[in-house]
Amino acid sequence: MKNKELARIFDRIADALEFKGEMVFRVLAYRKAARVLDDLVEDVEVLNREDRLADVSGIGAGIARKIAEYLETGKMQKYIEVTKGIPESLLNMLDIQNLGPKTLALANKELGVETLVDLKKAIRSGKLAELPRMGEKKAENIRKGIELYEKGHERLSIAVAERVANDVIGYMQQKAAIKDISAAGSLRRWKETIGDVDILVTGRNGSKIVRIFTEFPGTERVLASGDTKGSIVVEGGVQVDLRIVQPKSYGAALQYFTGSKAHNVRCRNIARTKGMKLSEYGLFKGKRMVAGKTEAEIYKMLGLGYIPPELREDRGEIEAAFKKKLPRLVELKDIKGDLQMHSVYSDSDATIAALVGAAERLRYDYILITDHSKSAAYAHGLEFDRLKKQWREIDRINAKSKKVRVLKGIEVDILPSGKLDYPDKILKAFDLVVASIHQGFKKNVTERMCAAMDNPYVDIIGHPTGRLISSREGYAVDLHRVMEKAVETKTWLECNAFWDRLDLSDANLRVAKEMGIKISLGTDAHDAKGLLWMKFGVATARRGWLEPQDVVNTYPLKRLLTWRKIKKQ
Repeated sequence: MKNKELARIFDRIADALEFKGEMVFRVLAYRKAARVLDDLVEDVEVLNREDRLADVSGIGAGIARKIAEYLETGKMQKYIEVTKGIPESLLNMLDIQNLGPKTLALANKELGVETLVDLKKAIRSGKLAELPRMGEKKAENIRKGIELYEKGHERLSIAVAERVANDVIGYMQQKAAIKDISAAGSLRRWKETIGDVDILVTGRNGSKIVRIFTEFPGTERVLASGDTKGSIVVEGGVQVDLRIVQPKSYGAALQYFTGSKAHNVRCRNIARTKGMKLSEYGLFKGKRMVAGKTEAEIYKMLGLGYIPPELREDRGEIEAAFKKKLPRLVELKDIKGDLQMHSVYSDSDATIAALVGAAERLRYDYILITDHSKSAAYAHGLEFDRLKKQWREIDRINAKSKKVRVLKGIEVDILPSGKLDYPDKILKAFDLVVASIHQGFKKNVTERMCAAMDNPYVDIIGHPTGRLISSREGYAVDLHRVMEKAVETKTWLECNAFWDRLDLSDANLRVAKEMGIKISLGTDAHDAKGLLWMKFGVATARRGWLEPQDVVNTYPLKRLLTWRKIKKQ
């Protein structure tokens, strides 16, 4: 779909207008169009073809004409007009956190900044901090933003890597005579960002398998093609490496190429102490292979229980495997419901009925609708009248639905003042309440979260660090204090399953588990397809050593709601 592509173009138009100092209302009009298109579930090309663009809330006649122009010609005159005279390198820098168009325009005018190298030099020299309305603190925040920007552009998101891997694996299973195939590397360990996509296969006639691999639709460049290895770059600049191994060595190769490096070093050392040698070809005693076909037999011969890929980071999994104390990690099949999602009542394109349909397909028992509270004007936050209308619709759906129970929830803003966006008399009427910070990221964040948890009607703290993996470092928060407060108040902390949040992170989830804090998984879905993001949340929970009892989404509905009564008491 062209939705995301067009959203990006309208965002760039807004950036360029702001860079040039145009009126604010013009900038906001294009920002709104970008947001609408980014959240749009229907294919914009279909809407244009059927002359239904004007039916989409937030798309006026002028924006609709520009969309049609782009879809029909591949160009948009407005974009060409407003970006004229602005180097592309400058526009690209607007993806850097803490660097707005006005600041960049000033740096360009006063310091001649046109590239990322120029900007870094201006920060190092102190000249950026000397600009009007800047100062050392703002310059330092921009420097941190550059670090995040560069980090985000070095690695792929887990969502992109998984999609590419699944596409390639599906293609190979259909086209090539192969037996075993699996993703490996950091993708198989479900790390939040990935370098290259690694795939292992077994099969005969290696050169033919590699040739078929290099013919994968969407291949932009073939980097290597041999009898046992192939490497391609697909659309988006993603590198995919394929390696063919012997069936008898498949388990050893999978263990080796899954990593991590630190985990593998520990395993090889264990093999050495037992008079054996471990490599990607197998586990050998002298010249005799004693294991290699499966990973399980490798670990068994080393005296270890099978270690799931998500734990292979040398963070205590070896010791736990020796003692037979590895956790029984939570699985996707354990999940009985999704505890954060948004509907058309706030900033989603999904009706509640559509979200219920998606939940039924996933065989969930319940979902929690958590539209935004009233202060989130940018997200069409709910005033009380619309909230009551939403409740009436939920009641009607629950009266008809035999499979999925829709819980009345809210993502209530924790305001900069420290207060919640709704009074207690409203909050107590919800089934569950998620409290989140969406504004004032540097204003007493820790104290605000702790105050929210003191409220008996707040059940969950949403995305507790506020990070966006690709672009935002997160709040200035004392997470340990927040966790201590969660223990004291029996408040759940969220692991937001949206692939660009995964907040809490795996490391923080491990700490939360050790402190006895229960974790809530929510996809934060803004369309029906977003419910599928639960797999990223579960994978992150597994990397954090979480077991079913640590995750409240594994609770039956009655137990889930009973726990809330305990919290109130």
